[in-house]
Amino acid sequence: MSTESRPNDRRLALFPLPFQGHINPMLQLANILHAKGFKITIIHTVFNSPNQSNYPQFTFKSISDGLSESKNINFNLDTTNPVVNFMNRSCIEPFKDCLLRLLKEEPIACLITDALWHFTQSVADSLNLPRIVLRTSSMSCILVYAAIPILNENGYLKTTIQEDPIPDLAPITNKDILKVFNDEFKEGKLELISSMIKNTKAASGIIWNTFKELEESAFSVISQDFCVPNFPIGPFHKYFPAYSSSLLEQDRSFMSWLDQQPDRSVVYVSFGSIAQMDEVGFTDMAWGLANSKQRFLWVVRPGSVSGSEWLESLPEGFIEEVGERGCIVKWAPQQEVLAHRAVGVFWTHNGWNSTLESICEGVPMICSPYSYDQPINARYVTDVWRVGVMLDNGMETARVIKRVIEDKEGGEMRERSKSLQEKVNLSLGKGGSANQSLENLVDYILTL
Repeated sequence: MSTESRPNDRRLALFPLPFQGHINPMLQLANILHAKGFKITIIHTVFNSPNQSNYPQFTFKSISDGLSESKNINFNLDTTNPVVNFMNRSCIEPFKDCLLRLLKEEPIACLITDALWHFTQSVADSLNLPRIVLRTSSMSCILVYAAIPILNENGYLKTTIQEDPIPDLAPITNKDILKVFNDEFKEGKLELISSMIKNTKAASGIIWNTFKELEESAFSVISQDFCVPNFPIGPFHKYFPAYSSSLLEQDRSFMSWLDQQPDRSVVYVSFGSIAQMDEVGFTDMAWGLANSKQRFLWVVRPGSVSGSEWLESLPEGFIEEVGERGCIVKWAPQQEVLAHRAVGVFWTHNGWNSTLESICEGVPMICSPYSYDQPINARYVTDVWRVGVMLDNGMETARVIKRVIEDKEGGEMRERSKSLQEKVNLSLGKGGSANQSLENLVDYILTL
C-alpha cells in the first residue's frame, strides 16, 4: 500500500530505542511520514545504530549513550531493562544538545520518541517542543502496564499462580503477570513502566502500531484514560514492500528449500532478536520438532542458547532424525517467510512485531512467551482472537505442533487468522480506520 504525499516542508525528529523490536517500527513510521511529505531526522544512540545506507532519504544524528564507558552492562534478555534505565539517565544531556543544534539549523515541527525514552518528555518541555510517543506494543499491553501499581499492591506480582483472569483485565491471568516480571530486575522494571506511563500521558499524542478493529475494547478504554489524541495507524510494515532494518545479517539460502515444501506444511520457529533460552529448553524444542514429524524452518540466533555459540547444544542424533524435513538458519527475512504459501504455523515468543506480522499473513501461532509484553500478546492470541495455542510447561510439544498443522482445530485457527488478515487490509485501505487515523495524524502534526 502506498500513501499520497502532500506538499509540506516540516521537519520531524524521531528517536528510536536501540533494540530490534523498537528500531524496526520507528523506521517504518519514518518512511510512512516521509511519504506524507515530512522531512525526517533520525536521532540515534551509538549502541545498535541503524544502517544509514538503507535510508538515504533521512538525516541521521548520532548521540553518546554512555554504554561504552560502562563496564558492568551486558546486552541480553536478563539485562535489557537495566540498560534502558541506564540510558534514560545517560542520554539526557547528549539528546538535549543534539536537539539544540538541530533547532539552530531549522524548526522542528514535532519530536517523536519511543515511549520507553521517558526522559524525553522533560527535554521536549524545556525546549517548548511537542512530543508524540510511539508505543511499539499493543494497546492491551499498556492497559496492563498502567494497572501494575494496583496489581502489585494486591499481591499479583508474588509467586502465587492463579489461572483465572484478573478482574477488569480479562483475559490476563496472574500467571501472565508473573511472566512479565520473571527476572531479578523486577524493581527496575516497575520503575521503568511507571515512568513510561506517566510521560506517555503527558505527551501531545500517541502513535500505535496496531489497528482499531483488532483492539476495539482497549482503544475505547485508552481514549478515556489517556487524555491525548491516539492514532492507531498500523500495522506499519504493510505500508511499504518489506526491506530490512535488521541489526542481524539475514540468511536467504533456505528459500529454495522452502519453495519445495507443500502448502501450509512448514513450522516456522523464531524467538526474535533478544530472547535467550537454556540448554534444557533448547533440547526440548529440538526433540519436539523432531518428534512432530513435521517440516520446519528454525531460526537459531547465534548466542541465543546460554553457553553456546550456535548449534553445539543440539542433541545427539537430532540431525540424522530430521534429515531433509528440517532447515536451521541464523536469521531470516521474517515477513517474507510468513507470507510464503508453505508456512503452516508460526512458533513464536510473541513479540508484538512478530505477532502482527503473523496476523497480517493469516498464519496461526504456537505461543511461547518469555517476558515484557509477550505474555500479554500471547494471551490475546489464544483467548481473544483465538488464532493460536499456548505451549505451557508440561505440554507435549510434538502433539501441539500436530494439532495446529494437521487437526481440525488448526484449520479453524487458520480460518480465523484469514478473517483477521482481511480486517487488516480493509483497515489500511481507503476509508479504513488505520488509513483515516494516518490522515488525522498528519493533520494534527501540521497544526502543532
